[in-house]
Amino acid sequence: MAEEATNGASSGVAISGVLVQVSVPATKAEEAVTFYKAAFGAEEVRRSSCSKRKADQEQPALHCAELKIGGSSFLICGQIEDSTVAKGEVAPVLIRVQVDDVEGAVSKAVQAGAQLQGEISEDEAACGGGTLGKLVDPFGVSWAVIAPAKVTEVEA
Repeated sequence: MAEEATNGASSGVAISGVLVQVSVPATKAEEAVTFYKAAFGAEEVRRSSCSKRKADQEQPALHCAELKIGGSSFLICGQIEDSTVAKGEVAPVLIRVQVDDVEGAVSKAVQAGAQLQGEISEDEAACGGGTLGKLVDPFGVSWAVIAPAKVTEVEA
């Protein structure tokens, strides 16, 4: 009989968490870190640098940086030839940022270089409803900036 999975654990294997990895061209990795700090107030937690040389060309210094926005972390990694993400692979990923002030957060991201997709609106379909601003950053990553609708109690 199969064991029941609890909090990501199954058959003695425990999953401690999920960390989103955003891959950008290696030459743009440093620029991406700077953008996420400016657009979303990201804090850099740690970084790893490339020490490899490819033929006579030196690889860009930044290999991967862990950034934190609020209580969530994600990685910005420079995509190089031996990267775990093959060149040309694209996955439909949307990063959702929950804020109190959608207009202020979207404005800050646009000033840093993101592009607003459509208008900021009230969206009932936005996983519980709320105010929503859709952005695409300079690296092609889609972001949903949302202030969830206030929960109201329903009388039985």
